[in-house]
Amino acid sequence: MEVLILGLNYAPEPVGIGPCTASMAEALAEAGHRVRVICAKPYYPDWRPDPAYAGGGVRRGVENGVEVLRVPIYVPSRPGGINRIVHYLSFALAAFLPLLVEVLRCRPAVVIAIAPSLIAALFGRLVARLTGARFWLHVQDFEVEAAFATGLLPRTGLVAGFARWFERRALDADCVSTISPQMCAGLERRGIARSRIFELRNGADLTGIVPLDRPSSYRREWGIDRPHVAVYSGNIAGKQGLETVIEAARLLRHRRDLLFVICGSGPARAALVRAAHGLDNVQFRGLQPRERLPELLGIASVHLLPQIDGVADLVLPSKLTNMLASGRPVAATAAAGTALAAEVEGCGVLSAPGDPQALAEGILQVIDDAPLRMRLGGRARRRAEERWDRRRILASFERQLCELAR
Repeated sequence: MEVLILGLNYAPEPVGIGPCTASMAEALAEAGHRVRVICAKPYYPDWRPDPAYAGGGVRRGVENGVEVLRVPIYVPSRPGGINRIVHYLSFALAAFLPLLVEVLRCRPAVVIAIAPSLIAALFGRLVARLTGARFWLHVQDFEVEAAFATGLLPRTGLVAGFARWFERRALDADCVSTISPQMCAGLERRGIARSRIFELRNGADLTGIVPLDRPSSYRREWGIDRPHVAVYSGNIAGKQGLETVIEAARLLRHRRDLLFVICGSGPARAALVRAAHGLDNVQFRGLQPRERLPELLGIASVHLLPQIDGVADLVLPSKLTNMLASGRPVAATAAAGTALAAEVEGCGVLSAPGDPQALAEGILQVIDDAPLRMRLGGRARRRAEERWDRRRILASFERQLCELAR
């Protein structure tokens, strides 16, 4: 089967949606389908074009059995409301002609668009309809509501009304998938028929990421001599609410047995480093190579998964899957009943978003009770095996895709 995927982000971007889309494409190629991907040149999470892909306009190549066509786009150094919209629009415009050419050349059975961005997804639907292909839309997060929650767009007024109208129009597809039961319910609330909704989680590599049963090599490399480490690794931006982690570290600076390690990059990193000035219990590190992810995850006594209030049902962080697979407990900030709370409950501790005191207490609860820590870590691994096995998830996706094409 010929499959064409249109997605803004793609590997080698190390975190976020890019690795998830790459896993999807590579799984379909491994199953025997011919897969083409149209994406942007890498820029995430630094919000800076990767120098390795500079110049040359459109770049085409074969990566792990997938034909990948990368287009140049506008990348704002400080993504905000208007310039983020321009960023999404630049991808849609840059991808449209290559998309049309590829659809006419290979006549795919299915066109898959990844949201964000819904702007580009409209173009994907257009060319699918022109050629009789089925159209599958995969929603990684509800970008309109997330923009409201993070203050990128006002919640009321003409702009808000247009954004909601645009979202309803853009979600029209033969099949719409998303990454959690709560987000599937969100699609129904937006008028999508249940028969057209498919749950497609971002799975974990359960063979590559296993609980580390020895001291992590990062302890020696980074000179860590404290018994316990609380780890955050990923994008550093508005949705994460990492200021709460810094304030929790400030409250716990008297605990000489605990170190906070924040690995990542993103538009909010510089401000976060300034906020942590003077705290000797916080280390900042860059994103680590993907092949060393088991070592990084294995250094944690507890993983940190903060989010700001109001986004826990709009996006389910893909980093959670690897946290659970590592067999370590998770300290998350999420309100009860949300998608994130449902996934962490029983294998970690929860606190209210924006409450550093509650987060600090949760962290201490885990590190001061070794039997509890072991119990929660064991449940985390089992949760990953039950719900987040990438091979099983992608095999189910491939079967559904074939059914849609038929």
